[in-house]
Amino acid sequence: MPPRLPLDKLPPHDKFEAMKTNLYFRYATLLATVLLAFGLVTRGHAQANTTITTLDEAYATLAQADHDYQGHRARAMKQIEAAVKELGGAISGHGKGHEPQGTSDAQLKAAQALLQQTTGSLSGKALKHVNAAIAQITEALAVK
Repeated sequence: MPPRLPLDKLPPHDKFEAMKTNLYFRYATLLATVLLAFGLVTRGHAQANTTITTLDEAYATLAQADHDYQGHRARAMKQIEAAVKELGGAISGHGKGHEPQGTSDAQLKAAQALLQQTTGSLSGKALKHVNAAIAQITEALAVK
């Protein structure tokens, strides 16, 4: 292969080919960057949707619990709702069951476990709300 010369020292035909190759390389790099960015954004949205779904399940589980727990259950639900709102979602789970105390306690523990699953994928205000909800459930379970 002959030694490479700067573009301004190349003959006109070779200069055109070098510029064309450079342009193709730049377009290929730009396309790869855009596709990579789109993939990362899509994955981020999928993860956020999974987290919102899990938070919604926790909210619905708490909503089904029948006992008040001195307001801690309701405060935990408000914190979950705030976390979902922070993530750009909306709560869909609601309703109230008529379970005995033991069943309600089990539902609170299940909701707490769901919330703890989400803490690794959250940050900022959403994480703060989820941690506050976990604390409220802990206090609710201490109520007898």
